[in-house]
Amino acid sequence: MPKRCNWCENTFDQYIRYHDEEWGVPVFDDQIQFEFLVLESSQAGLSWSTILKKREGYRKAFANFNVQKIAAFDENKIQQLLSNPDIIRNENKIRSAINNARQFIQIQQEFGSFCNYIWDFVDGEPIHNHWETMDQVPATTKISDKLSKDLKKHGFKFIGSTTIYAHMQATGLVNDHLTSCFRHQQIIDKYQSQNNAQELQ
Repeated sequence: MPKRCNWCENTFDQYIRYHDEEWGVPVFDDQIQFEFLVLESSQAGLSWSTILKKREGYRKAFANFNVQKIAAFDENKIQQLLSNPDIIRNENKIRSAINNARQFIQIQQEFGSFCNYIWDFVDGEPIHNHWETMDQVPATTKISDKLSKDLKKHGFKFIGSTTIYAHMQATGLVNDHLTSCFRHQQIIDKYQSQNNAQELQ
């Protein structure tokens, strides 16, 4: 059995798959970036396992995270979402997701894509950390502080530095798999091989 980060050990299959297949993988797709922004901001005050179990419910309720469709949600749609047991029925979080969709589109228009915008905060390259224990993994960093502050300046809500650092971890702006975890080196190798392939094209 491969060695994993402790936070996903002794959990359910969906959680382990998330760790093995998604967490820490660099994301260069705006729709996936937006999905994680909604999910991470919905998590505030809750466990990630709670959100993960409701992920399919979010996909159905939030138009498969189509940012254009979500930006057009009206008051009737908000009331429908508030009665939907498949998502977190927190009015502030629901309204912030719709607000953030509108701000997300503004960033896409200003920077060409949201990925262009967010990856610039790490100079376009994932930060590969080398933590040996979970105690060493930070909850926030200077970069997440800066990114959170800038997103707020652009009108985003429910995106404090802790939420944004979790987003950076999820979307591979930082690789925070422990060095003992089999995914740590896999992610480094995969990113380098993709870069080498692009250079040869």
